[in-house]
Amino acid sequence: MGKHAELDVGLVVAGYGRHYVVETPEGRRLNCHPRGKKSDCVVGDRVRWQPAGSNAGGEGVIEKIEPRRNLLYRQDEWRTKSFAANLDQLLVLVAAEPVFSESQLSRSLIAAEHARIPACLVLNKVDLPQADAARARLAPYRAMGYEMLELALKARPDESRERLSPRLEGRSTLVLGPSGTGKSTLINLMVPEARAQVGEVSQALNSGRHTTTATQWYWLDAERTTGLIDSPGFQEFGLRQVEAAQLPAYMPDLREYAGQCRFYNCTHLHEPGCGVRAAVEAGAISPSRYRIYGEIYAQLTQPAY
Repeated sequence: MGKHAELDVGLVVAGYGRHYVVETPEGRRLNCHPRGKKSDCVVGDRVRWQPAGSNAGGEGVIEKIEPRRNLLYRQDEWRTKSFAANLDQLLVLVAAEPVFSESQLSRSLIAAEHARIPACLVLNKVDLPQADAARARLAPYRAMGYEMLELALKARPDESRERLSPRLEGRSTLVLGPSGTGKSTLINLMVPEARAQVGEVSQALNSGRHTTTATQWYWLDAERTTGLIDSPGFQEFGLRQVEAAQLPAYMPDLREYAGQCRFYNCTHLHEPGCGVRAAVEAGAISPSRYRIYGEIYAQLTQPAY
């Protein structure tokens, strides 16, 4: 038995600064802070915690983070920061309108591949005339084997719920999507208690603070077997954990041809006899995907200051 093994295990369902909301196996939520100065808990973590002294008023101290199955990072202007752990899948939401960024989409899928988390693409607003153009842009991803769901969350809510439910059941799913794609519509459709659960988090923090600005875990069922994690905005995915030379391994279309190069350490940018560039010229890899590869490769090979 290791240190802290006798302590209760809880699930981190939200985090704000150095405050975390931990849910007990019975479903009680309480405000916890980590022992010491460093706070590297994320939503989805299983943690060992204990009450914070006799006068703590329902607060706790996080003593240890249990080993993680996987971990996702996001990137802001200054640093890379972890933000969600122990996920069963990623649901990447794009829409017929507004036009989505293929670069953002690719980054999220590379991050998922690196963390070994299955990803499913959701095209929303297929009731709009722009749907065909969006389908065409997503065709390379379908060809790579990514599962795709087509929904009209606002126009056809019942049908959308029916299609989504089996995909989510019994799993912990992180939902991602740029603003305007219908992510909050999806959360409110699948989690009728969403507002109540946000309220519980505010209550656990003993504050009326605006708690919709950070990653939060929602339960879809009373038995708490199906979790939906919402992260605000469409995160710029941190890919600093990926080695530049390994990048093609996390892009299924490039991976297929990367073994056909003349040189074992080919960068796929300018070497003769490159299988990847030959595949681009033959139309087997889309030019936009190859351009995105070049952009990310350049970023990963820049010296870190």
